[in-house]
Amino acid sequence: MSGPPPQAWLNALLVLIEKCQLGLLWLWHALGLTGTSHGQPAWPWARRIAGETLLIDLALARQVGLSLCALAFAVLAVAFAIAWRRGRPMLLAAAMLALLLAPWPQASLLLGPASPTSFHASPTRFAVDAIALGQRVYTQHCAACHGHDGRGEGPLAGSLPQWPPTLASPLLARRADGELFWHVLSGMQDRRGQQTMPAFRGELRDREAWAVIDYMKALSAANSADGNWPVPLRLPEMAIRCGDASPVALSHWRGEQRVRLVAVDGSAASLPYEDPRFVTVLVTPDGRAPAQVPRFRAGCTATSTQAWQAMAAIAGLPPAQLAGTQLLSDRAGWLRARGTPGSAWSDADLVCVSGPAAATRAMPAGIDGLTALLLRMDAEPVRFVKGGFIH
Repeated sequence: MSGPPPQAWLNALLVLIEKCQLGLLWLWHALGLTGTSHGQPAWPWARRIAGETLLIDLALARQVGLSLCALAFAVLAVAFAIAWRRGRPMLLAAAMLALLLAPWPQASLLLGPASPTSFHASPTRFAVDAIALGQRVYTQHCAACHGHDGRGEGPLAGSLPQWPPTLASPLLARRADGELFWHVLSGMQDRRGQQTMPAFRGELRDREAWAVIDYMKALSAANSADGNWPVPLRLPEMAIRCGDASPVALSHWRGEQRVRLVAVDGSAASLPYEDPRFVTVLVTPDGRAPAQVPRFRAGCTATSTQAWQAMAAIAGLPPAQLAGTQLLSDRAGWLRARGTPGSAWSDADLVCVSGPAAATRAMPAGIDGLTALLLRMDAEPVRFVKGGFIH
């Protein structure tokens, strides 16, 4: 009998480490031992456990996992020893032996640099308005160095002491949002103290800094080299109106139903049919619902005028060429596939693959491409942790 795949136990370890550090941060803040930074509790230490290091060093991750198991065993043994007097010497000896035999990792390998905002959560919820704002900020302040496509080949890149990193890589996803936010406002320096990225603290408000991070995520997906997004993306948040009902947030369906976004030009002939396997949401250039929706056609529409621009940014298309493009999410709200106009769904449309064995997974014979795609999405959930992820 084989054990769980590496993705499962490693993801569980990363989640545990993140929750423990967040719990410690909130405890420190509740006790008044740390203040706030940009409206959220500030991480008070210069180091943190680096989940991104554990992601690429499985041997170190196993050391951490085994050491945590030994620590948990020791705590339980001490608890039982307190309650059971006769077995106390044996239990205390077992606890000490477990701690002595644990493969404790070196602190220099386990810990990485931290900033006061390392564990900050973005308040934007990856909303379409934030993506559109981030695109304007990026064009004005970032494209000259990072390039309009995010590949680090802007017109000023060659004049910098260090070439800007490409955003179309897993590098962006392996940095916590809070640390990206800190670097946008405070800049970056190399090991010699030489500035490699200017600080924008005096030029950008907090809202603009968070928004440009959202746009960088969309840009990373849009310009991925092999079609598999290096950064897992949530469905962008937007208000949805279905018929005459009051608008609801798109996240209303998260955890319950898949969602399909379809860019339409507004004519009734271009409206897709409803499909009970997912909620279909129309995205139009002006945020208005079609004047007439024929029977059995999708009638839920994104009301934001920024939804078209944000969807184009994620799809990597000029807004004028977006019509007919589709984005499909799983039940957890992760965008998983991108459909092109006039083409049937197939495995080639997957943009978020969550395991090396995905390509060889067998599917039942005789089913259509869309059904096979949905089954594969359900069977291969996205596992994601800030500062380190399995994708």
